[in-house]
Amino acid sequence: MKTLFFDLDGTLINSEPGITKCVQYALDAFGIEENNMDRLRRFIGPPLFDSFCKYYDFDEKKAREAVAKYRERYHVTGIYECELYPGVKKELARLKQDGYQIAMASSKPESSCMTILKHFGIDSLFDEVVGATMDGSRDSKIQVLEEAMRRMEIKDRTQAVLIGDTRFDVDGAKQAGMDCIGVSYGFGSEEELLSHGAIAVCHTMKEVREYIEHEI
Repeated sequence: MKTLFFDLDGTLINSEPGITKCVQYALDAFGIEENNMDRLRRFIGPPLFDSFCKYYDFDEKKAREAVAKYRERYHVTGIYECELYPGVKKELARLKQDGYQIAMASSKPESSCMTILKHFGIDSLFDEVVGATMDGSRDSKIQVLEEAMRRMEIKDRTQAVLIGDTRFDVDGAKQAGMDCIGVSYGFGSEEELLSHGAIAVCHTMKEVREYIEHEI
């Protein structure tokens, strides 16, 4: 195993406060008052556009307006309403020291990914950072992974693994022809990750590093 792709939200950072507040802000612009946190948490992981359509029955035009409204707050305030999960910086540095290529593959806009990594001082640990495009032309996990592998010139996909916290990560990895290690501390459940085909579910970043070094 040479290349490690990490998801961002729910895997490296707890971004729930920023994302849910920005979803509330966007919905409020359409006269929708939503205080049910379970409904708001569903926006963490999949593309925003898809979630506005799926959970609030927005048509294409309305969903795009909602995404724009979300970003109105997110890029000023919401992006910083997050924190690294325990051990992230230490374990990424250890993996880097041990010779692994480390990359990011996130459905969050690429520019936001870079801002967050720099904010926490861990951008230098990543060989490549790939995220979604602002125009929506690249937003699904499989699209992000394909772009990441293109940039990194990865030919043998069995030499790469994705680490993520939801079924969207596991499904995207399977579509891309690689394994996925799940983490239970994010926004998906252990049962969900295993049922979709994760090769393992780890409960801490230390467990992720140990599994990578000793089990695969």
